Amino acid sequence: MKKHIQESLIREILITLHETAGIGWHAINKAVDYGDWSSYLRYEPNEWRLVGFRPEQAAAAAQSLRFMDIGKRDEKMNKLGITVITRYDSTYPEMLRYIPQPPWVLYAIGRIELLSGICMAIVGTRGPTAYGRKITSDLSEGLSKRCITVVSGLARGIDSVAHEGALRGEGGTVAVLGTPINVVYPPENRGLYRTLSEQGLILSEVPLGTAFHPGLFPLRNRIIAGLSIGTVVVEAAERSGSLITADQALEMNREVFAVPGPVSSPKSAGTNKLIRESGAKLISDVEHIMEEFMWLSSLLENKQEKKPSTEDPLTQDEELLYRLLLDQPRSTDELHELSSLPFGLLHSVLINLTIKRKIEQHPGSIYSVT
Repeated sequence: MKKHIQESLIREILITLHETAGIGWHAINKAVDYGDWSSYLRYEPNEWRLVGFRPEQAAAAAQSLRFMDIGKRDEKMNKLGITVITRYDSTYPEMLRYIPQPPWVLYAIGRIELLSGICMAIVGTRGPTAYGRKITSDLSEGLSKRCITVVSGLARGIDSVAHEGALRGEGGTVAVLGTPINVVYPPENRGLYRTLSEQGLILSEVPLGTAFHPGLFPLRNRIIAGLSIGTVVVEAAERSGSLITADQALEMNREVFAVPGPVSSPKSAGTNKLIRESGAKLISDVEHIMEEFMWLSSLLENKQEKKPSTEDPLTQDEELLYRLLLDQPRSTDELHELSSLPFGLLHSVLINLTIKRKIEQHPGSIYSVT
């Protein structure tokens, strides 16, 4: 009981700090490292200064936590249909834990279970050609029909086409916003937003009430890349924001794919440059993507054919992880080190073992046998 209370307290303090203006990722990281959770509610500004907060941050933290109202926050979130996910929750996306500056808090509307699936990002220009729209639609629908969840940013153009195409398959789609989760941007995507909130998932790191500013979109892009085992870029100009997502994916050691375009087209200058200079893999259909993830094909084929049951035999990779967990509960990092499985494969195998009820996940990404 005491442990449960402690975990709940940490969670609520984390959300409150995240929603306090002027307190960003690095300041929260200092609080997490300092770890005096049981006393934070009583801290005065001078004590927050010892944690490493700047004077204005220290004053804001003390003020916010003094008047923290969990019941009011929960009531507001429930009314808006928002689920709040923190780094300490089991529903936190596993792939995000391994990126630079993983979000401390996420706000979600829709199908939370999509966060535990295999994801692929598709991004591109806001003003696509007919060629760009057609290939995006084909790629997103093809991925989704292979039970891969398509992730994009709900922007006009390629993002919107990617979400629409993915809705035609079983994999579904996740829209990551650069605005608070209850703010639709661009406004013309209101209908698509409503559809995604019912049939897909809307996700945002931005606290409610945050004023709009362009600096939030690069932060949004790191989540798009971080959720995904790979990022596909379709039609991007040389200075396109989509290239930021691709660069972030490369920094995370995730796969990057680019659809080539005419050498004379400004809309394909960025994608062609990715292929020429950054080592992005040239693709024109879904099979080109699947060829890079040979381990994924058999997993998804099994998922399409039938739902796993407790009687399903274990694959070789599942057997390896299961044996490691028979010895003792282990974290994802420990399993990665001991098994040498790529993070994408490790993540999917853990999902399958959980579905088969061979293992269970605990807070902190700890797994044990059932």
